[in-house]
Amino acid sequence: MMQAGRPVRPQTIAPSGGWRARALRAASVFAGALLGCTALASNLTPGDSNAIAQSTPRPPNIVLIVADDWGYTDVGAFGGEIATPTLDALAANGTRFSSFHVSAECSPTRAMLLTGLNSHLTGVGAMRETVPTSHLGKPGYLTVLKPEVITVSSRLQQSGYRTYAVGKWHVGKATHNLPPARGFDRSLVQADSGSDNWQTAQRYLALTDKVYWFEDGREARMPKEFYSSQFYVDKAIDYLRQDQQSDKPFFLYLAFQANHIPLQAPREFIERYRGRYDEGWSTLREARHRRAIELGLIPPEAKLAAWPNLENWTTLDDDRRAYDARRMEVYAGMATAMDHHLGRLVAHLRRSGEFDNTVFVFLSDNGAEASDPYEFTLGRLWLMTQYTNEREQLGARGAYASIGPNWASAAAAPLATHKFYAGEGGLRVPLIISNVAGATAGTIHRGFAHVTDIAPTLLDLASITPAERLTGHSLLPVLQGAAERHRAVDEPLGYELAGNAALFKGDLKLVRNMPPVGDGRWRLHDIARDPGETVDLSAARPDEYRSMIEAYARFERDNGVLPMPADYDPRQQVTRNALRNVILPAALPPLLLTLTILGGWLWFRRRQRRMTQA
Repeated sequence: MMQAGRPVRPQTIAPSGGWRARALRAASVFAGALLGCTALASNLTPGDSNAIAQSTPRPPNIVLIVADDWGYTDVGAFGGEIATPTLDALAANGTRFSSFHVSAECSPTRAMLLTGLNSHLTGVGAMRETVPTSHLGKPGYLTVLKPEVITVSSRLQQSGYRTYAVGKWHVGKATHNLPPARGFDRSLVQADSGSDNWQTAQRYLALTDKVYWFEDGREARMPKEFYSSQFYVDKAIDYLRQDQQSDKPFFLYLAFQANHIPLQAPREFIERYRGRYDEGWSTLREARHRRAIELGLIPPEAKLAAWPNLENWTTLDDDRRAYDARRMEVYAGMATAMDHHLGRLVAHLRRSGEFDNTVFVFLSDNGAEASDPYEFTLGRLWLMTQYTNEREQLGARGAYASIGPNWASAAAAPLATHKFYAGEGGLRVPLIISNVAGATAGTIHRGFAHVTDIAPTLLDLASITPAERLTGHSLLPVLQGAAERHRAVDEPLGYELAGNAALFKGDLKLVRNMPPVGDGRWRLHDIARDPGETVDLSAARPDEYRSMIEAYARFERDNGVLPMPADYDPRQQVTRNALRNVILPAALPPLLLTLTILGGWLWFRRRQRRMTQA
C-alpha cells in the first residue's frame, strides 16, 4: 500500500498497554538493536565488512519499454492475432494488468510515466501540436516538463543506477529538458512527436521545421537511413556493452516509434500477414473480443463497445478492401518487427547474464490512432509532395500508411473510442510487468491501475522513497501478492485532455467525451464489468454520480485544469498550430524576399517609364 506516494511495508503491531508503555518498548527495542549492531561491528574484521557488502542483494535492473499508439488487444497476450512472441513470453513470466490507464495523447503520458505526477502538475496537460492558443504557457500547459519536477531517472541515477534513454522523447527539447538534465547518463532521442522510420531527416507531418535528434544532449549525427526499431535496440545494446564491466544496476528507457504513423516495416514482416485481414474490421473486432474473454482479461458478460460510423466491409469495392487490408497488414508487420528487435535486447541480456536480475515493464503511450492525415486538406497537400500511398508500396521507404478509424476499432476492441478521447479505447492499454522477485508468473491483475503508478513502482523496486508526494502508488504490493488493491477503493483519480475527461474511483468511471466523437455529457460506467462502456449508470446510481461530479470539480481546481475554448476543434487546432509554429515561419522569409524583389522590379520599371516619358 502507499500513503502520500510512499511505500508502506508490512509492520508488526505491538500489544496494547498505553502510549507510555508502547513508547518504552519501542525505545528498548531500538536501544537493544543499536547495542547489538555496535557489538557486531566491533567484532568484524575488514574482510567481514566486505562479505556483508557483497551479500547485500543488488537492486534489479529495469527496462521500461514504451510502444506508440498500440490498441488494447494488439499484443498476443491481450487477445490479438499479431505475432508478439517476446512480449507474450514476458507476460507468461510476469503480470498482465487488464485495467491499466494512460493519457489519450503521447506527451502527457510520457510526462506522467517519468514523474509519477498527474500530467497538468508536470506542465504537460496537452501536447504542443493540439494545445489551444489561449492555454499555451499557462502552468499546466507548457507542453514540456516544468523545470522543478523530478524524474524517476534522476532518482535512480542519484541512487547509483546507470541510466539510458533511447527512442522517442517528446517532453521538451530545451537543454534543461533533454535526457542529460533529466537523469540519464547516455541517451539518443528523437525529441518530438514522431518521424519517418526509414529516413532520419524526414518529417512525418509539417508539425516541426525538422526532425530533432539528440545524443547526450547535443544534436546527433544520424545515419541517413535506418529502421527505427532496429536502430533503437542497436543503440541500447551498444550503451549496455560499453558499461558491461560496471557493477551498478541499470535503468533503460526504451521508447519505440512503432506503431506511430507513418506505418512502416521491413517487407518480410509485412508479408507474414498477407491475406490475414481480408475479412475486415468487424470480424477482427469480434474475434479479439472473444479472445480477451477467453484469456480472462475481461468478464464473460462484457459487451463489445458501440463504434459509431463504422463502415460496412461487405459494401466496399474490391480495390478499397484490398487497400484497407494492406494498411492493417503493414500495421501488424510493424508491431511484429518491434517485438522482434525487442527480442534481440532480451537475448543480449541473457547472454550477458543480466536477464534474471532485470525487471521489464511494457506499455503503450495511448490507445489506437484513428486519424488519417490524408483526410485533412493541409495534411493531404503536404503528403502529396513527400510520400506515396500506392498500395503495394505501403510500409516501404517513401510510402505512408495509417489504419484509420475502422481498423482502430479493432485495435481497441472491445473498448470504445480511440487516441485523444477519454473512452476506454483511448485510455486503457496493455501493461506487462515481468521478472519481479516474489511475484507469481502468468497472473492477471484486474484492478484499476494508472500510468502515474509506474514511477513509484520503479522507485519501490530500487528501495527508494521519494521526498515529494506523488499522484501514483507503487504496484509492488499487488505484484507480490501482498494486497488485492494498491490504492484505497474510495480514492478518486482525475484525468483531462482537451475537454475529454474522466474520474476513476474503484470500479467506477465518470467520463465525458467532446464532439465530434462524444456529445459533452457526463456518463457513469462500471468499467470492471462493462469495459466497453455500454451501460450508463448515472440514473441508476445518482448519489455516486453526483459525488464523482463534485470530485472531478475538485480535481480540476487542484490541478489547474482550464476550460476549453467554446470553438475548440482538435483537427482545426492542429492545422492552426502547424501554420503558426512551422509553415508560416518557414514561408515568411522567402515570401518577403520575393515581395522585395518584385517591389524592386516594379520600382525600376516605373522609373524607366518616367525617364522615357521625360
